[in-house]
Amino acid sequence: MAFIKETFGVVFTVSGLHKWLHRNGFSYKKPKGRPHKVDLEKQAEFIKEYETLKKDVGPDEPILFMDSVHPTQATKISYGWIRKGKEKDVNTTASRTRLNIVGAIQLENLSNTISEQYKTINGESIIHFMNKAREQFSEGKQIHLIMDQAGYHIAQTVKDEAKELNINLVYLPAYSPNLNPIERLWKVMNEHVRNNRFFKNAKDFKDAINLFFDKTLPEIGDDLATRINDNFQKLNPAL
Repeated sequence: MAFIKETFGVVFTVSGLHKWLHRNGFSYKKPKGRPHKVDLEKQAEFIKEYETLKKDVGPDEPILFMDSVHPTQATKISYGWIRKGKEKDVNTTASRTRLNIVGAIQLENLSNTISEQYKTINGESIIHFMNKAREQFSEGKQIHLIMDQAGYHIAQTVKDEAKELNINLVYLPAYSPNLNPIERLWKVMNEHVRNNRFFKNAKDFKDAINLFFDKTLPEIGDDLATRINDNFQKLNPAL
């Protein structure tokens, strides 16, 4: 209101300004955060290289997107539909209990997502996970594994093991979670397991996470293609 008055010499009441904003296509929402170090040119280069990879891969050569996630037992309060004039209370806990999960998805087969939990995620656990992924696919066929440039992903021991396993490591540009579709899977996981849900102890929390990967995801995977795909979000240049 102060900005409009100072800039245009027009005075609004609060309710009047709300009505004007709605009439003219405005909505009240938060801006989206974006890593300030993102390199848009490198993102464009990656997308081009990825499209070439998709065209050139041989039969039965899977392209996997891999990432790790660290869900916590702490209650995750989220938006939901609640009748007007009513309040909805959710028990909360600030427990720091967390799980360390590594996952990999094949966009054409989301129901068979590969996942594993680790005490900690480091080069050793990534090597273990790559061996697990190798077991899922035809022996001898190259696997193309796309992931970010976390320190344990670019470790020489990981690169050496990938070569032994005939896994082609493809690294995302730095600060580019928008180019990794598995990030959308973590959002689906939260919707089914964590949003507005209270866990009284660590066992209940872990059981709920396990249930999602062992039962829920295999059942709903085929329906997630419209949400989890390679229609990458393109970031706009900074203002």
